[in-house]
Amino acid sequence: MKNILFCENPYAFSILAPIRDVLKRKGYDVLWYLSEKLRKEFPYPKEKNTSSIIELNEYKSDAIFVPGNEVPHFLRGVKTQVFHGLAGEKKGHFRIRHYFDLYLTQGPFFTNKFEILSKKYNDFKVVETGWSKLDEYLKNQNQFNTEKNTLLEKHKATNILLYAPTFSPSLTSAPFLKTEFEQIASDKNNLILIKFHDLMQNDLIDTYKALSKNHENIIYIEDRNILKYLLIADLMISDTSSVVYEFLLLNKPVITLNARSPQAAWDDIQSPEMLTERVKSNLETDANAEKRALIIANYHPYNDGKSSLRMVEAVENYIHTNGVPESRKLSFFRRNKINKMYK
Repeated sequence: MKNILFCENPYAFSILAPIRDVLKRKGYDVLWYLSEKLRKEFPYPKEKNTSSIIELNEYKSDAIFVPGNEVPHFLRGVKTQVFHGLAGEKKGHFRIRHYFDLYLTQGPFFTNKFEILSKKYNDFKVVETGWSKLDEYLKNQNQFNTEKNTLLEKHKATNILLYAPTFSPSLTSAPFLKTEFEQIASDKNNLILIKFHDLMQNDLIDTYKALSKNHENIIYIEDRNILKYLLIADLMISDTSSVVYEFLLLNKPVITLNARSPQAAWDDIQSPEMLTERVKSNLETDANAEKRALIIANYHPYNDGKSSLRMVEAVENYIHTNGVPESRKLSFFRRNKINKMYK
């Protein structure tokens, strides 16, 4: 089986790498597609990769794994949506763009909605597999314990707080929390890690970098991979970001500012001034543990670290049943859009 791992943004690497590992263990061929802007950021330069759509076309793939919203309709292969996050409340998460043959869902909350849409449109299949990115979390939960203890000892702190907001200008909490973090940092028991999305506005990046330089117990994280920081943090502060669910699935408390979630299983505050007190109370009393358990059961009940394997097997089963699609039938509007995007 010949496979394309389709990358348009840096977050795709950590989602697709566990799938790559399964494909290689099975002896399958793998070709990474990198948008031109990603070439310098690609963490596996020795692996087979291309930015050429012509080369992808000539490759004649059997499957294409996509954590984004678009994929060229004219490429051969099972166009497989593997998703780039767990925030089902975000605009567009359940929008059907008709580019995909197969949707691999993370848990019942997502599966039920996509199955309804599958019956409506009757042009794609849905299989619940769990999410590949979380395989690494579940396999490595204790991997960074020594590093965590070293950090706490170095800063003479007892708690690690991770601030990881969304970049979306209409949703991000970053413009409103600088003063609160200064106050939280006044308690030296708190070590604060700031981890921004790759697409965060530059002025906010500069503001928080300056903040970290003025407080020894605030660290601005340059590393693109958030995995380690999710694992070592005791509490997350965020907003309407899909990374909230990634942290939540590790069964740890979260505080958000004005999160747009219909079923928040964490402490959502409506005013920045509430943050300092809520950090203290959440570290002392985990009041949302039961709500969190319900989210885990509905959003991602798989804790065996084998979601990537289930994803690959779902594609194998699709091909066994349906064969390999040569292309997707699309409306003129959709075809035209894709043809302009991928020349």
